[in-house]
Amino acid sequence: MNKERIIMLSDCQSFYASVEKAANPEHSNKPLVVAGDPARRSGIVLAACPIAKASGITTAETLREALGKCPELVVVRPRMQHYIDVSAQITDILRTFSDLVEPYSIDEQFIDITGSLSLFGSPRQIASAIQQQIRTETGVYARVGIGYTKVTAKMACDLWAKKNSDGLFSLTREQLPDLLWPQPISQLFMVGRRMSAHFHSMGLITIGHLARLPLAELKWRMREKFRKNCDIDAELYWRIANGIDDSPVQPSTHETAPKSVGHQMTLPRDYRTLAEIRTILLELAEMVCRRCRSLMVNGAVLSVGCQGASFDRPTGFSRQSTMSDPTNATNLVYEAAVSLFRLHWDGQPVRRVHLSLSKLSDENQYQLTLFESRPRYRELERATDGLKNKYGDTIIGRAASFTGAGQIKDRAGKIGGHYK
Repeated sequence: MNKERIIMLSDCQSFYASVEKAANPEHSNKPLVVAGDPARRSGIVLAACPIAKASGITTAETLREALGKCPELVVVRPRMQHYIDVSAQITDILRTFSDLVEPYSIDEQFIDITGSLSLFGSPRQIASAIQQQIRTETGVYARVGIGYTKVTAKMACDLWAKKNSDGLFSLTREQLPDLLWPQPISQLFMVGRRMSAHFHSMGLITIGHLARLPLAELKWRMREKFRKNCDIDAELYWRIANGIDDSPVQPSTHETAPKSVGHQMTLPRDYRTLAEIRTILLELAEMVCRRCRSLMVNGAVLSVGCQGASFDRPTGFSRQSTMSDPTNATNLVYEAAVSLFRLHWDGQPVRRVHLSLSKLSDENQYQLTLFESRPRYRELERATDGLKNKYGDTIIGRAASFTGAGQIKDRAGKIGGHYK
């Protein structure tokens, strides 16, 4: 008989704000947010400390709104590379308790301690020790949910550990009917506001209503509701409600080869001419192909798309095409992207552009064509990749990227759209 697993989810409270407070003790008792550009008093709130939240400040609201609620607010510019470094430090701390650690996001990490109980004590003792070590070494307060699967650990953390005075909670299989099932359906992991409304319309008000429903009936109800086959989604929700999750904690999750490689850019203003948009397509092609070259893969299917700035009146498109030969050569991908974009763009202003390559294959396996120049392309691009890897993205670049339309210099100072 297999031993039941003990899995934890470590979640750092207001992670970016906590890191900044740890680095600046003079702000420890002040309301603090990490947001946009403090000098311009613009941007959105990425993280708010508990003191700031007590003033009604929430993440994703504008900095102007936050300052209106709390004029004495301390505003700190985001430092993404530093947050990534602290997250990696927390990963290393968790690895001292188990080698089965899987980052779920920058501030959340799963850890399977099933094999560590004989070394470090009970699950609660281990969770408390993890909390203390993270606090001591990083200054960040972590809440820990304990479960027998990843989804139960996640819900134990989100629904209870985050609200407990000690930041710890354990959810066992036996507790599901009394603790989890009476919760509103909106509290089920992976159920958002829209899906919650759909479940309400089906008479599923609590998590227990969904969990106790025979799976076959849930599939039927969802097919009727959405007028399409939703069997996979139905089974996923049903399994989560019943605490069923077979997925292991995998340290190598983020090391597996991707099925596609893509990038997108949100632009600082409306781009209205093809000449400007071509510059962005060139930069995106360069980033995507550079990533493919580092993975030593070619892409056969090119996807290109764009969006306008208005949410109320959305514009844009997303299309794909299969190239004549798989490639990771920037020029070839760029030329194909421009052709595809020109074919489908309706001339409306563009605020976001994306480009990706899929149907990836080993770059050493390709069809030789007449007048083959791929080896020359490859050596040239590997040389420029090497320079960028060593000295930074702006050490060498295409002339178009240094025009008014180019974004490469601005993006070089950011990670995920935020300043390093």
